[in-house]
Amino acid sequence: MIVTVSEDELLGADDERLEELFRVSTPGDIPNGPMEGTAIIGAGTGATRLIAALVRLAVWRGKVFDRDGGYLSNRMSALDVLAILATVAPGPSRLDGEECIVIDYSGTSLVAGGVRDEIRQVGPGLYLGVIWLFGVRIGWFSLRTPQADGGPGEKPRSASRST
Repeated sequence: MIVTVSEDELLGADDERLEELFRVSTPGDIPNGPMEGTAIIGAGTGATRLIAALVRLAVWRGKVFDRDGGYLSNRMSALDVLAILATVAPGPSRLDGEECIVIDYSGTSLVAGGVRDEIRQVGPGLYLGVIWLFGVRIGWFSLRTPQADGGPGEKPRSASRST
């Protein structure tokens, strides 16, 4: 099944819907180059969009992938500083055991050593990610190519599904 959603729909979804989308999605290709990120914390609450805007403004803006090198750096702060290196490779998801793209900080970062992100593609140039901290799921995020989707301010599109 191919599922296509917008970043705006991801921001409006509750935890159950995000998990469903992640489970039915395929990994897609490992991204290459800069990706715009949006934190999806407190999924399904009225605070999700506000938290996303605050995180983007002050803390985290996305990731820059080096597909050939098998690593990425996070884009941090309003200054877009590259920091917090991680390895990137296909692997099984902690959520369902199926293949995803694993972003592993355990061997590359003292600050984020307990973090593992997993992503799957949910639309053209759009990925849904789950954040694990010491094996506990603590939140979600989206990544999109700069030209894909319009981001959190875009008019919502409804999900389309095809098999």
